[in-house]
Amino acid sequence: MASWIPALLRGARITISLTVCALSAGLVLSLFIALGKMAKSKILNGICTAYTFFFRGTPLLMQLYFIYYALPTMFPAFNIQTGNSERDRFLYAFIAFSFNCAAYNAEIIRAAIQSIDKGQFEASRALGLSYAQTMRFVVVPQSIRRLIPPVGNEFILLLKDVALVSMIALVDITMVTRNIESSTRSALIYIPAMILYLVITAFFTIIFRRLEKKYSVYE
Repeated sequence: MASWIPALLRGARITISLTVCALSAGLVLSLFIALGKMAKSKILNGICTAYTFFFRGTPLLMQLYFIYYALPTMFPAFNIQTGNSERDRFLYAFIAFSFNCAAYNAEIIRAAIQSIDKGQFEASRALGLSYAQTMRFVVVPQSIRRLIPPVGNEFILLLKDVALVSMIALVDITMVTRNIESSTRSALIYIPAMILYLVITAFFTIIFRRLEKKYSVYE
C-alpha cells in the first residue's frame, strides 16, 4: 500500500487545486449573480435567476460533459488547446465547476446580504454613500461572518464532487485509484484513497472553523 501513496498524492494535488480554483472563481462570479438577483432591473434579475435555475437544476456530471464534449463541437471558439491534454482537461473542469459553484454560492450570498438589517442601508444612504459603496464597505464585510459556514460546507461538497473529473480522464484521486485498482486487481487501494479524502476534508474543515471563530469577534 505504501507504494501507492506517491500516485495518490499527485492525484490529491489535482483535486485540491481544482477545488480551490473553482471555489475562488465561483465566489467572485456568485457575488455578481447575487446582486443581479436583487437588482430592480427585471432583465438582469431574470438572467441571473435563469442562470441559477439551470446550474442548480441539472446534474453536475451532465454540465461537465456538455462543457467538455458538446460546447467545443458547437462553438469551435471554446475548443481549448494548450498543447497539454492534462491541462486542457483541467481547464474544462475548472470552467464547469466554477459555473456550478457560482450558482449555489449566489443563493448563499444573497441570503447573507438580505440578513443584514435594513437600517444599515438607510444609515449608509444618510451618510451619502451610493448603493455600490454601501455594498462594498458596509454590507458585504458584515456578511462575511455569515458566509463562512455555508461556503465551508460548499467547499467540502465540491471537494468530493471533483471526483467526477475522472469521467473525462483527469487524473485526480479517484482516477488514480481506479487506475491502480485495474492494474493490480487489489481493492485495498480504496482504503488509503478514502483515508486521504478524510484527511483533506478534516484539514479544510479546521481552516473554515478557525476563520469562522476569527470573524465571529466582529458580531
